[in-house]
Amino acid sequence: MDSKAPDLAAAYDLASLSGTKRLYAEWAKTYDRGFATEEKYLLPQRTAQAFVTVGGKGPVLDAGAGTGLCAEELIRLGICEIDATDISPEMLARARQKNLYRSTIEADLLAGIPVPDGSYRGVISSGTFTHGHIGPEALENLLRAGASRAQFALSINAKFYHKAGFAEAFDRMLAQGQITDLALPEVAIYGSGATGEHQHDTALIALFKKS
Repeated sequence: MDSKAPDLAAAYDLASLSGTKRLYAEWAKTYDRGFATEEKYLLPQRTAQAFVTVGGKGPVLDAGAGTGLCAEELIRLGICEIDATDISPEMLARARQKNLYRSTIEADLLAGIPVPDGSYRGVISSGTFTHGHIGPEALENLLRAGASRAQFALSINAKFYHKAGFAEAFDRMLAQGQITDLALPEVAIYGSGATGEHQHDTALIALFKKS
């Protein structure tokens, strides 16, 4: 990895699994205070709030959990049975220091999550489905982890939603009866006072239930 500090631009430029793991290993040290706080990153909180607003309950799988920002908000809102999965052991180590999760699972969402089918009544993900990281091909693995009628809340960068094929994937899942009750509220990713070229970016929060 070069000497440039990890940042949002570097994350958006990721093109390989090895590059992703290297960047997040380095970024874990400063992610909360150097990115989330300084850049007014509010998407994890807004995703958790959307999940709870539509009746989401635990136990919850936090997919692409990072340092646990989404879980912090879930706990504040009264949901405490939460497991984390992430590809970065360094990010998960930071999350474990906060005592947010029942368990943490190092896993690649594209390769599958080593949990029994139907383990969770809720599945949430914030900041994972963004520019080039992971596309809709991961949805089936997340769906497998959810129980029947499990509530999902997956944030997807709005600029990435159609380009990556999420619209087609959700249409197919609805047509095949895999999911129901799809809604796509749009929220700002960053709060007031954010700076930089992505300060006005938005995300769609895909809210749906597993059939």
